[in-house]
Amino acid sequence: MKAVIIGAGEVGYHIAKALYNTHDVVVIDIDERACERVDELDVQVVQGNGANVSILTEALEGANILVAVTGSDEVNIVACMASKLVAKNKDEFKTVARVSNPDYVDKPVTKRTKIGIDIMICPELSLASEVAGIIAIPSAIDADYFAEGKVEMMEFVVPEDNDLVGKDMKELNLANCCIVSALFRDTEVIIPHGDDKIEANDHLVVIGKPAAMDGVRNKFGHKGGRRNKVMIIGGGIVGFYLAKLVAKNEFDLVIIESDPQRSVQIAEELPGVLVLNGDGTDVNLLKEEGVGEMDVVIAVTNSDEKNLLCALIAKQLGGKKVIARADRSDYVPLFEMVGVDSAVSPRQATVKEVMKLTMDSAIESITIIEGEKAGVIEYTASKKSKIVGKPLKNIKFPPGAIVSIVVHKGNTVVPRGDYVVEEGDRVVVFSLQSENAEVEKFFK
Repeated sequence: MKAVIIGAGEVGYHIAKALYNTHDVVVIDIDERACERVDELDVQVVQGNGANVSILTEALEGANILVAVTGSDEVNIVACMASKLVAKNKDEFKTVARVSNPDYVDKPVTKRTKIGIDIMICPELSLASEVAGIIAIPSAIDADYFAEGKVEMMEFVVPEDNDLVGKDMKELNLANCCIVSALFRDTEVIIPHGDDKIEANDHLVVIGKPAAMDGVRNKFGHKGGRRNKVMIIGGGIVGFYLAKLVAKNEFDLVIIESDPQRSVQIAEELPGVLVLNGDGTDVNLLKEEGVGEMDVVIAVTNSDEKNLLCALIAKQLGGKKVIARADRSDYVPLFEMVGVDSAVSPRQATVKEVMKLTMDSAIESITIIEGEKAGVIEYTASKKSKIVGKPLKNIKFPPGAIVSIVVHKGNTVVPRGDYVVEEGDRVVVFSLQSENAEVEKFFK
């Protein structure tokens, strides 16, 4: 497959990085420094305006997908529309546009095929949805659903004071419809076995039936029975959309926004939420508003540096769990290194959608975890799939991948070695990024 990427910023660079090993990639950007950075990868780089029809016509020769991820919504939209007009293989050619303005999109991922955009992604709204999914669980740092909600994935951090520290994995005593698919320890990725020891600060990826996941949450420190207190610092696109999602649940919510007019607008649209006009780095304000009693504090301003400062102040003042937005990908590990419980990046949603379009047609959904080290991928097994009709123990799956869950005729099961995948089964696989291509072969 040939992919053309317009925009060599953070999002464009990471899409190119995810694709160049298995696809032909062309990256177009007008900025010389951005072109120099992406030129470090084995891709073709074109310096110029990605919305220029003559540049597009040449770059799109033989292309299957165009991804427009510049910092301008309008350039991205125009580039997709123009590409649909000049592409020769219109029936198979796909376009993806990244947009941030809520006037263009009202949900994280949508379609605008009538104007030439197959997938329109708002990373900010996707980020807000992701944070809302994990906000109520103190030790969770990621969450997603598969197979129309029949399978839930959660990534937990094991607190130092948790009773599980030092125990064998088998002592988790998970329900039959749940499994620990992976363990991340420092830079190491482990597909665990029953005798593996659990250590403090391990990240465990648990996949299972949603009805059984409440028991898993309790093991990792989630205590129900009271309303969670949540503080959001920053009332921009991410903060406002997140507040709308959180306000639907049983949370006590406080928003701190520095712009007076924006504060008034949020207060009018969310009448049941306390909105404060102030600076999230103001220690006195945070103390007065009880940041030390907050279960979760989320800093989602448009400044990575301010988000880090807000999160660290909140943590120092007693906030139980702090989450910070980091637009720059190289900041994510640094934020977590200095004390932020979870650093989240809006670029992840765009990378995920593009990977879905460029991977095998059997893929239903994909979630990227631990900074693109690995992913959880949902496949639909077809009659021709190599995985169908044989016991799993007889299938030579790559060592960095494991079949975690199978949904068979609506029933969610953790497959054992003698399980036989049938046509139509929804198969949820944990896989290191380096193993994705090998895993795909079993579903073609």
